[in-house]
Amino acid sequence: MKKTAIIGTRGVPAHYGGFESLVENLLDHRSEEVQYTVFCSSKDLRPFASAPAPVYKGATLKYVCLHANGAQSMLYDLLSMLRCLRGYDCLLVLGVSGCIFLPFVRLFMSRKTRLVINIDGLEHKRDKWNRLARWILLTSEKMAVRYADTVIADNQAIADYVLQTYDARQRPGRLVTIAYGGDHVRLSLSEERCREILSRYGLTPGGYAISVCRIEPENNCQVTLDAFSRTPGLPLLLIGNWEHSEWARQLRERYAGRPGVICADAVYDLEVLYALRSGAALYIHGHSAGGTNPSLVEAMFFGKPIYAFDVSYNRESTFGKAAYFSDADGLCRLLAGEWACKGEELAVLAREHYRWADIAARYEALY
Repeated sequence: MKKTAIIGTRGVPAHYGGFESLVENLLDHRSEEVQYTVFCSSKDLRPFASAPAPVYKGATLKYVCLHANGAQSMLYDLLSMLRCLRGYDCLLVLGVSGCIFLPFVRLFMSRKTRLVINIDGLEHKRDKWNRLARWILLTSEKMAVRYADTVIADNQAIADYVLQTYDARQRPGRLVTIAYGGDHVRLSLSEERCREILSRYGLTPGGYAISVCRIEPENNCQVTLDAFSRTPGLPLLLIGNWEHSEWARQLRERYAGRPGVICADAVYDLEVLYALRSGAALYIHGHSAGGTNPSLVEAMFFGKPIYAFDVSYNRESTFGKAAYFSDADGLCRLLAGEWACKGEELAVLAREHYRWADIAARYEALY
């Protein structure tokens, strides 16, 4: 039995982003050879649970009374790691926030404990961070690559970056590429139930495009909204966290009243998301930073045409089979023409490469 601690997420049950969904699915597909302990933020999970649960899907849950993201993320990861210095065969660290402390942590960690780190999507390159935050995140990334037994990249473009920037070929298995899964989004939902959910948003099956993202500049929300607001025909349903920043609120105020645009609040109910995604005619993916983005992988399973922002990460994730745009004018041209890609091809690729059972097995092989 391999005792593995997972560090760096808000925790489970998953109510937030990609790393939380990753942990959820690692637990769902856990073999009998692995015993997980998951560190959770009691502050982040508080809105969803009246009391912290000690066990979830066979995993032991341990709580840290700090937020997992933002200014407290480094301390959150450090405190989690300090509670894992002994008694674990492997530490699976998701993200690099706390990795700046690894030179210190490694001094006290058992030499028998493997350190596996998923470095996420090159956080220091994101536009939202100031100069100090970028320096901290870049330093944390360097420490992660230096001190990890295995570095996980979720996209080949991220792996290429690591190879070009750091000496990551020192020993076999030093760097591996493991993407996210997406087959958990396929639910058994009746047509009647789907239509009922769509009616809440004033939508009809096949009569709209959809985009699901955090409302941030690097996800090119303004580009997407601008293109749809001046292209007659297919309306856009953009689902996101509109209240998390002043920029997001202003963007919603600017576009929400325009024809062809529906700005909807974030949805965490998988049934509602399933209905909205399965009923769409087209998926728009504006992310320009990071590696394999979970929402893009999930969208591929629905077999819809995908128009994605033209960066290497998105081309790698879709195997070059989506259609790509670089600005609002480019997206307008795609929208004005016939479907520029075949959704069925993307669904086949998703079933071949993004199944959680396969991905969970690859993670367990690293422990």
